[in-house]
Amino acid sequence: MTLRVALAEDSFIVREGIAQVLDDHAGDVTVVARCEDVESLLRAVDEHRPDVVVTDIRMPPTNTDEGIRLAARLRDTHPEIGVVVLSNYADPAYALALLESGSEGRSYLLKERIHDRSQLVSAIQTVAVGGSLMDPKIVEPLMRSRGRAERSPLDDLTSRELEVLAKIAQGMSNAAIADELVLTKRAVEKHINSIFLKLNLSGAEDVSKRVKATLMFLAEVDEPSAPSRSFV
Repeated sequence: MTLRVALAEDSFIVREGIAQVLDDHAGDVTVVARCEDVESLLRAVDEHRPDVVVTDIRMPPTNTDEGIRLAARLRDTHPEIGVVVLSNYADPAYALALLESGSEGRSYLLKERIHDRSQLVSAIQTVAVGGSLMDPKIVEPLMRSRGRAERSPLDDLTSRELEVLAKIAQGMSNAAIADELVLTKRAVEKHINSIFLKLNLSGAEDVSKRVKATLMFLAEVDEPSAPSRSFV
């Protein structure tokens, strides 16, 4: 099935470049709308009913966090639409804000990834079916900041469990984690169950446990002032 994508990016050159990347995957995705700001994107969503919105994080009118706020708004108005937020900022605070209203169908991807067509298309395909994907580079400042934390829920995790959690944060499946860390799938499952238990996530919904565990990582990073949550 070909996925219908609405694209929002205020820079004409960047917008056309992304559209060309997606056009090269004809058959997998098709761009049904190209928008330069939030208002035109919202009109396109109502008109074209895309499967996925791919949006820049900063657009007119305020050029701050329109992409994040748009994702929150679509959660209420069009919950079936997946959202991929493209950003130049490897800032965990933005990722936290994006996933605050739920992890299903949301992805935070650095723009540098779009040079690899397969990564952008993979993110689109992931959110289209309700999955969640976070750019691996978001985890890097987290790992550097761990030594500065006085006390963290993560302190109870073993070094192997931290490795597994880092792979979860990269959007890897259990099978992929097993291959990456040279473990059996059963061993990975045991580590993940232990992680959820130690982080008091055993009662959370299955679909969001992985992302909630990642957010506990991100919460330790020194954050700038939190992005706003609603449109004005």
